[in-house]
Formats: sequence, structure tokens, C-alpha cells
Amino acid sequence: MPFDYKKEYKEFYLPPAKPNLVTLPPVNYIAMRGQGDPNVEDGEYKRSISMLYGIAFTLKMCRKAGYDMEGYFDYVVPPLEGLWWTADGSPLDFFNKSSLQFISMIRLPDFVRHEDFNWAVSEATQKKKSDFSAVEYFHYEEGLCVQCMHIGPYDNEPETISSMASFAESNGYQVDLTPTRLHHEIYLSDPRRTSPEKLKTVIRIPVK
Repeated sequence: MPFDYKKEYKEFYLPPAKPNLVTLPPVNYIAMRGQGDPNVEDGEYKRSISMLYGIAFTLKMCRKAGYDMEGYFDYVVPPLEGLWWTADGSPLDFFNKSSLQFISMIRLPDFVRHEDFNWAVSEATQKKKSDFSAVEYFHYEEGLCVQCMHIGPYDNEPETISSMASFAESNGYQVDLTPTRLHHEIYLSDPRRTSPEKLKTVIRIPVK
């Protein structure tokens, strides 16, 4: 059976629908930066998703391409994730999405080294006849966060975020959003195949 991060690390990918505290270990990702409304069909966000999955599946299928990674084991490609902020540091505005900045990302297995990532970028560029140079090898140290499973439309997230901030405050913590500690979402549902009221999104907010 392929290794599935969602099942093996349920505390990180399948939290309860009530806020809770969690400390995250450092993780490596493939990532792509951009800005603008994620719903724009030909926008930077949609393009980033296509680019990330191109690299993710190139790495997963590396042996079929004749590339052998030390320590490789079969795995399920982890879900899409995103870090979000605004250029001026103001709170996220879910009704003015054009102001959003983002880093789209997909978790890498620990055995994937930087040189393996470089191989995948070169391989995907050659095979798919597209420029993958904007994709980066990204290390993120998240630390202590409040985490919660949000069920429902993305536009309803402010209510969940408010409850998370209240939970943090009532437990003696405060929200700690900085240029290096960002609002984090993990997308467990495919919005193309899931009705809005059933979408599952893990939300993480850094605290101190």
C-alpha cells in the first residue's frame, strides 16, 4: 500500500472541527508564489496548481523515467496547501481576493533532496514542453499553531478563523502572523467534484 500522509499523520491532516493547538515539525515542499484572485480561470493561482502537480507526479513516477532516489518508497501525492497574506499586512479580505498573496505548495517526502527536485524540474520541462522554473524547493518551519477543520465554502472561513482566534486568546495565546508565519490552508476536497457545503479545508493560524 502506498504511504498516505493524510492517514499516517491524522493529527496534521484530519483535525476536529473545533480549534485545537498543534506543534508542526519542519517540512519541505514544492512551492510556487503568486498573487491575485484564486478563482480567476487563467490567473496565477490556477497556473501554480498545474505547475506543482506536474513536478509532484514527476517525482512520484521517477523510477519509470529511470531516475532512482535514495530511500524512495511509493506514496500518495499529498494534498494541495497554501499560505496566504496581503501585501500591506492587513487581514485577509475574502471579499477582495485580488489583494491576496500566496504560496501554493505540496508536501515532499523526506527522501526528496534538493538535487532530486532539480532533476524533476528539468525532466518536467523537457517532457511537458513547459517552463517549470518558477517552482521552488521550499522549507517551512511552522511551529505552534491553532488548527481546525473548516467544513463548507471558502468564503465562510472568516467565522471559523474568528473562533480560532478566540480559542487562542482564551487559552493564553495570541495570533502571531508575521512575514515568515502565515495563514495556512490544506485542501482536502476537490472543488470541481465537491459541493461547496461539503468542502473540507484544514486551517492553521500561528500563535505564540
